[in-house]
Amino acid sequence: MKLLRHPFWQAVLVLLVAWILITFGIPYLPRLAGMDSAPVPSSVVLQYMVTVLVGVLIWVSDSDERWNRFLEPIRATMVEPERRWLRLGLLVAIPLLVGFLAFRQVRQTVAAPPSLRSIHPAPPSSITFRGTPMTLAGLENPLRADGSIAEDYEEGKRVYYENCLPCHGDALDGRGHYAHGFNPAPLAFNQGGTIPQLTESFVFWRIAKGGPGLPKEGAPWNSAMPVWEDMLTAEEIWAVVVFLYDQTGFSPRTWEEAAGEGGE
Repeated sequence: MKLLRHPFWQAVLVLLVAWILITFGIPYLPRLAGMDSAPVPSSVVLQYMVTVLVGVLIWVSDSDERWNRFLEPIRATMVEPERRWLRLGLLVAIPLLVGFLAFRQVRQTVAAPPSLRSIHPAPPSSITFRGTPMTLAGLENPLRADGSIAEDYEEGKRVYYENCLPCHGDALDGRGHYAHGFNPAPLAFNQGGTIPQLTESFVFWRIAKGGPGLPKEGAPWNSAMPVWEDMLTAEEIWAVVVFLYDQTGFSPRTWEEAAGEGGE
């Protein structure tokens, strides 16, 4: 207990407790709430420990008396003859520790290759929908030509909330009830870098064929999208496409724009 009243050992104890709390305490907190936890990255541990160290140094140096007492064990270790063996041990241990840490940073490790994923894979020129051939190139949404776009919007809204909401979310932001269980997360439709860059036939193809219908040459895609043509009619999928664009306020990419970019 006498050592704990000394500023040097108080500083050492604070650093040790801080390291334990940061390394083991932070990952334990999500478990108390019934959530999954992950280890704290070493870079984050280092940042927090540097912050704690700076706070400790400010505390021990805010008075001359405490600062001099804090330096007493350091001075004694550096100059007193009876601590010669401790000095020799530190001269060996510190370089070994630094070398070990450097070795861990530069050593070669064996790890699985990263799983690359293209967000917008190239669609085929034609598909079959429930056994019926369908040409995607140049295909426009047939519901936009029938004059009942308001009804199509309501139908697409119904289909979306009955089937798509759990993954893609109420706000079409990819944060549905089940979204946290998927890696990568479901697509967010409300972002400008997603469906505004796609034609409606592309979106129809992705919904109809889902993850299993993605081209094999780009695998692995890691898409959990089911094959919706097994559960929805073509009219229902086209209605969902109408809903997605009208609800987000984006305009679909036209085939004229795609042809113009291809000709540049």
